[in-house]
Amino acid sequence: MDREKLRTTLIRGCALLEIKINSHQVEQLLKFADLIAETNQHMNLTRITSEAEFAVKHFVDCLALQKIGFDFKGSGIDVGTGAGFPGVVIASCLTSDPVVLLDSLEKRVKFLQKVTAELKLEHVKCIHSRAEDAAREPQYREKFQWATARAVAPLPVLLEYCAPFIEVGGCFIAMKGSNIEAELEDAANAIKVLNLTVEDQYRFDLPFEMGARTIIKFRKESAISEQYPRKAGIPTKKPL
Repeated sequence: MDREKLRTTLIRGCALLEIKINSHQVEQLLKFADLIAETNQHMNLTRITSEAEFAVKHFVDCLALQKIGFDFKGSGIDVGTGAGFPGVVIASCLTSDPVVLLDSLEKRVKFLQKVTAELKLEHVKCIHSRAEDAAREPQYREKFQWATARAVAPLPVLLEYCAPFIEVGGCFIAMKGSNIEAELEDAANAIKVLNLTVEDQYRFDLPFEMGARTIIKFRKESAISEQYPRKAGIPTKKPL
């Protein structure tokens, strides 16, 4: 991967969206990209390999979270983090408070442990678990001020995965595509059952005509029933 092309596209893409990024953060993200490219040769982390798409669809997309008007203060969790999007980007550029990266695939978690060590992200902890299981553990249930998820599941399923992690008054920041009206309609019952409200939305087009995105901020109004999340597999088969 051409580092200079990646750097140029990242900086230009951020400028076009009026996103703040400093030189140290740029270097952090370039190093992160190097680690992904190296590991991607023997483990499927991303199908995006061109510098322009990588810079925009991974980095600029995640950095756009700052446009929702949320400061990422307090402890947070990235559910189904995959290769570390958006969790590693948040931890590198948006907060120095504790961040948990949660993923169900052990080899991805081991990769993320290497990433956080290389980038010296001492405030990040990597956890191997399914969301349905981790959210029932006392050390994680309703213990986070915020949660995020990107490209994990349809919204009704995603809300059941993530809401149990958030403390009352905390926020869930969902990163979705352009067809958000239909997803919100499908999620109406989940929003009600899980005691959430839609507090804000930010819709934008990625630079260089790389697609439309929507960020939705949910607020958790009160504690949810102990029955949620349901056992592994059920939220997907029978969405709320």
